[in-house]
Order: sequence, then C-alpha cells, then structure tokens
Amino acid sequence: MTYIVLALKSEAQAFVDAFKLQKSKLSTFTTFSNSNIFLIISGVGVEHARMATQTLINHFDISDDDIFVNFGVCGGSKRFSIGEFVTISSVVYKEQTYILSQEGFTLTCKDEACEELGCYELVDMESYGFYDAVVHNPAIKKALILKVVSDHFEPHTLTKDMVKSLLFAKIGRLLTTLH
Repeated sequence: MTYIVLALKSEAQAFVDAFKLQKSKLSTFTTFSNSNIFLIISGVGVEHARMATQTLINHFDISDDDIFVNFGVCGGSKRFSIGEFVTISSVVYKEQTYILSQEGFTLTCKDEACEELGCYELVDMESYGFYDAVVHNPAIKKALILKVVSDHFEPHTLTKDMVKSLLFAKIGRLLTTLH
C-alpha cells in the first residue's frame, strides 16, 4: 500500500481525479483510497501532518512493502522552476537538520508562510511533522518527501486549481519515483 499524506484538499483532488479514489473518514481526517493508495488530508502545519501520519501508522498493519509519502506543493527559490518535481533528502526545522535520505534537496519547514524571496531554497509547512512520525516507527521501511514547486515565495498567488493542476501534472513522476 502507498500511504500519502497531503496538506490540502486541492492537492488530494489531483489523485482523486487520476485514480478515482473513494472518500471516507479516519478519525477526524478526510481520506481517499483504492486498493493500492490510501491518501489522508492532514491540514496545514507540522502538528496536523504529524497527527495525520501517526493516525495512519496506528490504524494499519504496516508491511515491508508499504511506502509512506509526504507529497504536495512547496515554495522555492528562483533556482527552481514552477512545477519542478523535487525529492527531499533532509528537513530543517527550528534550525535543526533531519536526514531522510542521501539524495535530493534540503527543505525548510516553517510554522508560517514564508514570503521573503531567497529566504530559503525550498520551504513548506508540514514536512517535519511527517518526518517526525515516520522516523520513530521501525516498521516503516520506505518514507519519502516529494514536492512540487508552486511559487517563488508568493503563496498568496496560488489558487486551488493551480495547486491541483501542478500536482496532477506530476503524478506520473511520483509513481515512477515510488517504484
């Protein structure tokens, strides 16, 4: 099973449309699933991402074949193109660096939206919560943070349709990365 943690309904909608996922609830979270994918909408922020991820971990019997993925949009410096797919190797949260893998980019997780151009290379508001939940569970053998650059630190310019479109365009790349 592939477990996907997303912050926003607009991010999830890309998967719902692509895979005809069925809506349900798990605890207080909205979920969508089929026989291969279980997606949970965490809401914005570290604590929401941690709680949603932990809810998945607590609810399902995890096998060695299961993959946990934090996927969604992030802000990026002008080094990155809008719509660029990025693999995250480490997360910086409250000036501490947490390593997830050997290859990829560093993403800074902030507790509030960042609108300062050039303040970081990549930034989101959920990655550390996901990381914190999966890293403490030895049953999880594969966990990934994959993002799509949505803006150059101008989150106010995003619309729900833009977010959905950006992720929908990268679902194929996500599937290739997972397998």
